[in-house]
Amino acid sequence: MTSTIVIAEAGVNHNGRMDLARKLVDVASSAGANFIKFQAFKTECIITTNLDKAKYQKKSGKSSESQYEMLKKLELSQDELTELFIYCSKKKIGFMASAFDEESLRFISNMDVEYLKIPSGEITNIPYLRLFGRKNKKVILSTGMSDINEIEIAVNVLLKSGLAKKNLTILHCNTEYPTDFSDVNLNAMKTLESKFQTKVGYSDHTKGSHVAIAAVALGASIIEKHITLNKKYKGPDHSASLDPKELIEFVMRIRTTEKILGSHAKIPTKSEIRNINHIRKVIVASKNISKGEKFNLKNVTVKRAGQGLSPLYWDKVIGSKAKKNYRADETIFIS
Repeated sequence: MTSTIVIAEAGVNHNGRMDLARKLVDVASSAGANFIKFQAFKTECIITTNLDKAKYQKKSGKSSESQYEMLKKLELSQDELTELFIYCSKKKIGFMASAFDEESLRFISNMDVEYLKIPSGEITNIPYLRLFGRKNKKVILSTGMSDINEIEIAVNVLLKSGLAKKNLTILHCNTEYPTDFSDVNLNAMKTLESKFQTKVGYSDHTKGSHVAIAAVALGASIIEKHITLNKKYKGPDHSASLDPKELIEFVMRIRTTEKILGSHAKIPTKSEIRNINHIRKVIVASKNISKGEKFNLKNVTVKRAGQGLSPLYWDKVIGSKAKKNYRADETIFIS
């Protein structure tokens, strides 16, 4: 089966520091993630100066500061994003960045990135979606806080603007940090797959790896998970993120789940084939049989005897004549 793409979501967990951003790249690369994702935004372009912080954002940092003040400290410049792109190439991990405004989108899309990411908060932003649709990139659409009608509008805008459906992946998502298991509603991911006939995935804000593993089992092609260097750092997303040790285990569990899922073919595995001759029964003589004697219910039976004729051929054996003498427990063969 195709490997699930694991995106380590650094987001703003670099706290505005490039040294921490580079360490996050190191952690994601070492853990075996396919991509690390940052955020690209101009604070003044995405938020008014006096908007209050969301409830989960108030749990870490100054509760009195506005979203604008919080985000301004977490903003990465275009030069810094370029530096991270180059650093990711050196560390052999894909670079991604969610663009939250049109200027940032134009900047990121001009980089040699494989994917563009639409964050959940932008799913109703029609002019922004049209820009995404015009780019010759694969697009990931997060759907937190949205209903099926809003998603349908967004998908239609993207496709009508030029995006090929094969290049779209829709992520089921819940934007509460952390998301309670009772709010996950993972079956909605399958609903998205059925309705829009696209690749689907899951942007995971729950604690641990349980939900991500279940999503992979349900067919997620992409899993996104926040990472941090230290959950105790001040910032809006640290407490709901995986630390370096947890990320290693997270990726390992996803890869193990892929092995467990295997392919859709129902065939004996290599390990099972070794056991067939020791476990399955074959047709044998239940007593001595003379050449020319007919095989019948009294002189043949089935037993474990190693190689031999499968009981699938039972009806062909019964009533046919023995072409040689057989001793009891000797395997029966017919031409």
